[in-house]
Amino acid sequence: MTWTVTPEHPNSPTAAALWRAYYTEVSDRYYLLHENRRTDPAELEREVARHTGGELTPPKGLLLVARYAGEPAGTAGIRLRSDGSAELTRVYLHQGMRGKGGAALLVAAAESAARDLGATRLVLETRKDLTEALALYARLGYEEIEPYSDDIYADHTLGKTL
Repeated sequence: MTWTVTPEHPNSPTAAALWRAYYTEVSDRYYLLHENRRTDPAELEREVARHTGGELTPPKGLLLVARYAGEPAGTAGIRLRSDGSAELTRVYLHQGMRGKGGAALLVAAAESAARDLGATRLVLETRKDLTEALALYARLGYEEIEPYSDDIYADHTLGKTL
């Protein structure tokens, strides 16, 4: 089986379905850990609709979709920042696709796309409970940096020179 990674508009049906799966998983993980409940359906709908991904379109960003054996499996997005860096966001793989090399491939494609857009550094924020993500980023050379936002859910701010 083979992986492919291609740009896709955030509003495409495939990208929208992957965004919903991503948001559902990270939100449910947070609420199950902190409040012993899943995400309220109304909150899920509100947040999915509120974050359209419009900033993940050229010329200031890009959304990448990974497919495994032709089937949509995950995403990674980048958006340019005013300081010459790009932010890595929406890195996600369906649970059944994990452990097959797709996450590293997605991040490498995002790094390449960020370089192509003129970024010299890739930065990201993540939570401490997303242990798989933290392990991936460490393995790929990302290091702790000073926070660049006041996001209450950002336990770790990481960066890597491109």
